[in-house]
This record gives sequence, structure tokens and C-alpha cells, in this order.
Amino acid sequence: MILGPVLFALILTLLEPGVLSGKSITVLALGAWMISWWVTEAVPIPVSAMLPMVIFPLTGVSTVREASAPYGDPVIFLFMGGFMLALGLERHKLHLRIALALIKLTGTSGNGIILGFMLSTALISMWISNTATAIMMLPIAASVTTLLAAEMVQADDPRFKKFATGLMLAIAYAASIGGIATIIGTPPNVVLVGFMKRYYDMDVSFARWMVIGVPLMILGLTACYLLITRVLFVNNLPSIEGSRELIQRKYQELGGISRAEKLVLSVFSVTCFFWIFRQNLNSLLGTNLLDDTTIAMAGGILMFMVPVSFEKQVFLLEWKDMKELPWGILLLFGGGLCLADGMEKSGLVQLVGNYFSQQQEISPLVLVFSLTAISMGLTELMSNVALVTIFLPVVFGVAEGFQVDPILLAIPVTLAASCAFMMPISTPPNAILFASGHIRMKEMIKTGVLLNLACLVIITVLGMTLVRWIF
Repeated sequence: MILGPVLFALILTLLEPGVLSGKSITVLALGAWMISWWVTEAVPIPVSAMLPMVIFPLTGVSTVREASAPYGDPVIFLFMGGFMLALGLERHKLHLRIALALIKLTGTSGNGIILGFMLSTALISMWISNTATAIMMLPIAASVTTLLAAEMVQADDPRFKKFATGLMLAIAYAASIGGIATIIGTPPNVVLVGFMKRYYDMDVSFARWMVIGVPLMILGLTACYLLITRVLFVNNLPSIEGSRELIQRKYQELGGISRAEKLVLSVFSVTCFFWIFRQNLNSLLGTNLLDDTTIAMAGGILMFMVPVSFEKQVFLLEWKDMKELPWGILLLFGGGLCLADGMEKSGLVQLVGNYFSQQQEISPLVLVFSLTAISMGLTELMSNVALVTIFLPVVFGVAEGFQVDPILLAIPVTLAASCAFMMPISTPPNAILFASGHIRMKEMIKTGVLLNLACLVIITVLGMTLVRWIF
């Protein structure tokens, strides 16, 4: 609590204007304050994100109007619309039905169950929070492991231990990997889209992102599955008696697909259609009428307009459901955009660019690999959205210094920020599944390190090929 303001005061006192302007020193000092609070979570992360709205006007970096404007940026409402759609899926348990249906399809051997849980977790995580996905999947996975434990003759059978550990790790990692596939799947993706639109007027559309995100998700899930089932936790379990009945029973408990579920699915499908084909429709209309944010908010508003029951006046979403919406994330976006604004206007980004422009030539491959590795290392220790918010302006400076298109460096760095696999503290899904009691710390670290290395290679290769082709 004390460290943040002390760092702020020390930097303001010790650094004198010279190479850095007075405004640059203030922005740097505030950045140190915010980072210290974000890393230690001395106060809630969204509270730290509101500091620029107070400090920038008081220190003359910007006016109150300029400092508050980023908190109402269109990208914040893009995510808000996505959250509203996710609330509709969760309220009517449509996501649970999809998950159980997928698990039923993949078989009931040890590896089949792991594959089913991974696919359903990743698919759901593409659209709703990875934390909510992990919370939903844990009790289902716990039921399966309890059933398996009852079936094993020996309580300490190593096959059971390997299966249980592998299953819990697979769910935790699939929740993070699945979010990479769409813009609204995880907060760092939205931060990047907002930064590119704000500072480079580049429109990263839903469809273009998925052309990169979906292949990365598939490759990441493949690497994760092979690593867990073929290398680290080989369980050799045949079809598990009773598991198919368990999944079937849980599916039957949901009953037949309800009118509400059909309506939610309709609204969700229509929204996704417009997201994916927005550019084609705009070309057809000859105008940029459709925008991802407009589509997201239209989908969210429809959730409040479509009635489940005319007589009872019950709708897909009620306003009371909005208390579940993660408002703090929206404030965090605003704070990040405001801080980045300050870095841009005070000349800090240009200073970073000038520094790198004076360095000797570095190949694009080394540049992408190095920045991706740094992002992947830092995300193990701090919030991924806080990391991207702080690190992307620096990456933009590096890109300007080496005269590289910023999107070619920014996308790999952003994707890497979602690859937090090593520790329970790295990301909420890791903590949730670690709490199952089936994972030991050294097992998570060992698996996380190997999966990080695999994803580092995959992201670097995609960054040098697919990202260049698309952008």
C-alpha cells in the first residue's frame, strides 16, 4: 500500500527534466505506482486503474476530459456486450449442456475423458470468462474422478493419480488456451484491439482475429493433450465403467432443451454471424455501417428484449443479472488506455523507439521470439491484462525503433500473455483446479514449463507466418 506512492514520489523527486520531459517523468512515476499495486494487489486491481483519472489532471499531464475519455472507449463496450452475451449463456445453463454433450462424444477411456473435458472447456472459454469456465467444469471433473476412485481396486493405483492430475491440469490449461481464439475470449485481446484502433487507426476485426486465434488454440490444445497423455501423465486407463452413465445422468438432469436456451442460442448465433462476416456485409453495403462494438452491444441489448414468457414478462436477462458482470475489468481497460495515452502524449513511447533505432540490426524472428518470451515470463507473475496494458506501449516503441509494423510484434506478445501455465497464482483457472487437491506444485511447474516452451515456438512460428499474411 505504501510502496506505490513512495515510488511515485521518489521518481518525481530524483529524476530531473532532460532527456525525459516533466510529463514523461510523471507518467513514468505513475506507471511505477500502478505496477507495484497491480503486482502486489495491495488494493483491488480496478482501483489502481482509476489512478490516472486523478493524477493526470492534478499534475497537468492532461485535462479531466482527456483523462476520463479512455474509460468510455468503444472497445470497453465491445467487451461489455460480450459479457452480457456470456451472462445469457450462463443464466440458462446452455454452456453446461454444450460441455456435457461434447464429453459424451469423446468416449469414456482415461484419455477420451481428458480430451472431452479439454474440448468442451476450450469451446466454452472462447465466449465466456476462463474463470467461470473452470468453476463450471471442476465439479463435473471431480464427480468423474470420485467415480474412478471407487472403481479402482487399490486406492493408491498410480494410473488413477496420473489420470486425476492430468485431467485437472488439462481443464486449467484448456480454459486459458480457449480464450485466445476470439477477441472477447480474454481481456488482453480486447486491450490490443483497443490500442491498435486508438493509436494506429487499425481495425482488427473479429474474423481476422479468429483466423489467427483458432489455429493457435488448436495447436496449443494438441500440444497440451499430447504432453499430458503421452509424456507426463500416461494413465493407460481403458473405458471407465460408470463414467458414461454419470455424464448421461448429469445431461438428463438438465432436461429437454428449453425455450430460453433456444432463444439464447439464436441471439448468440446471430451476433457471432455479424461479427464474423462484418467486413463482407460492409463491402456489400458499400459503407462501414457495422462495427464489432455496435454488434456486441446490440446482442447484449437483445438479451434484455427477447421474452422467455410473454405472460410473466420474463426476459432472457434481467437487470439484476448485471451484478454478475465483471465491472472491474471494464475499469481496468479504461485505466490501461489512459496510462497508454499518457505515455504516447508525453513522448515516452517515442523515446523507447529512438533508443532501439540506435541499436544494431536484429532480425524480425529474434525480435518476435524475444518479446514473446518476455511476455510469457512476466504473465506468470502478474495479471495478463495488466501486463499487456503496460507492455504494449513499450512494444510499439520497439516496433517504431526497428521500423517494424507494430501489429506484427503486438499480436505475439498479447497471445503469450494468456499462456500462464506454471503456477496456481498465474491465472484463476490454475488456482481453481489446483484447489481440487489432485495437483502438486512441482507437477504444475514441470508441465507448465514444457507447455510454455511449446506455445513459445507455436506463437513465434504463427507470428512470422500467419500474422504477416493476415495483416
